[in-house]
Amino acid sequence: MTATATEGDIVIIGAGQAGVQAAEALRAGGFTGSITLMGNEPHGPYHRPPLSKAWLAGEMDAAQLVMRAPEMLARKGITLRTDTTVTAIDRATQTVHLADGSALPYTGLVLATGATPRNLPLPGGNAPGVLALRGRDDASAIADRMAWCIEQQQPMVVIGGGFIGLEVAATARKKGLTVTVLEAAPRLLGRVLAPVLSDWYAELHRSHGVQLVLGAQIAALETGADGTVAGVRLADGTVLPAGLVVVGIGVVANDELARAAGLDCDRGIVVDACGRTSDPRIVAAGDCTARRLSDGSLLRLESVQNATEQGKSAAAALLGQDRPFTATPWFWSDQYDKKLQMAGLSTGADRWAVRGPMGGDMAAGSFSVYHFKGERLLAVDSVSATKDHLQARKLLDAGVSPSPAQAADAGFDLASLLSA
Repeated sequence: MTATATEGDIVIIGAGQAGVQAAEALRAGGFTGSITLMGNEPHGPYHRPPLSKAWLAGEMDAAQLVMRAPEMLARKGITLRTDTTVTAIDRATQTVHLADGSALPYTGLVLATGATPRNLPLPGGNAPGVLALRGRDDASAIADRMAWCIEQQQPMVVIGGGFIGLEVAATARKKGLTVTVLEAAPRLLGRVLAPVLSDWYAELHRSHGVQLVLGAQIAALETGADGTVAGVRLADGTVLPAGLVVVGIGVVANDELARAAGLDCDRGIVVDACGRTSDPRIVAAGDCTARRLSDGSLLRLESVQNATEQGKSAAAALLGQDRPFTATPWFWSDQYDKKLQMAGLSTGADRWAVRGPMGGDMAAGSFSVYHFKGERLLAVDSVSATKDHLQARKLLDAGVSPSPAQAADAGFDLASLLSA
């Protein structure tokens, strides 16, 4: 499509955050042709972050989960098709083929296909009662099984000490379940958090009654007479009883359609900073993508911010405009009454500085951990310290680095570095 391509037929595969943002950005950018937004779930667009928290805890109803009502999309001239599965993309004829045998032509195509939880490749890994969390129906199934566990006084096991696993564990403890978290690595969130913060989160969960098994080696999942999961057997022979096992060991980008169509894929659909794929008429956004950086490496981000901004960038690309998404990445996670807000990417950090009171009363804790590579600030993780988080994003966007000593000194005004 060219810079004047405001007419035609745009098809968006995926009705999540990235797909919705792309559709709305196209309309806001002056596109007057047809826009078809397709999702393979029976639900319209909804917010995913609450699924492991407020929705799972029963603190949010279906109406509050809605991101965009179908009638709101219709008013913008966006056709929503739910329960729709795309089986193939024919780039030669610019057509997408659907499972019902029909086909849709496109002049521009947006791939916002998301990601799928990794399967547990162990005996019993597919037994009833072994569940993963990705969509609304997954969360509802986990909530139902949690209720059964409470009624039957059955414990729960979470496999994976990442964000999803820990958020589910925190929600389960709030509901009164007995919870064990199994993590293969020696630390929780070891790939993203500084050791000192990883240890702090381990203590936070222990203080709320969660049993943690770090360095866990799982041999199999045990099942009962009816075939339903009954426990998790470790390599040393220990069996942990479980009426519910939630698996949170990461996700895999949904790039099968793109691969089959011959698009460049590598742990996701490869895109540039504007969301362009290897086909000029096809863009991609959200969890299904792997962004090619200037040094040739690939960056995968799974966050609301990334889906939102990539969706807008992809829409601009279809309109022939450059809107590169290069802002500082940020994320968040709610566990118990603590909000973790992360700015930047900590990969490669070799030293850390803590600002604020980290020890003592965990309930009152409010602090930030600054990640450095040498003297250069890479990322900041803030626990119940929103002011630090917002300031960190400004520092990182501006490429301004405090020294580790300045970062650790709560009396030093970091904002002064931005006006220097």
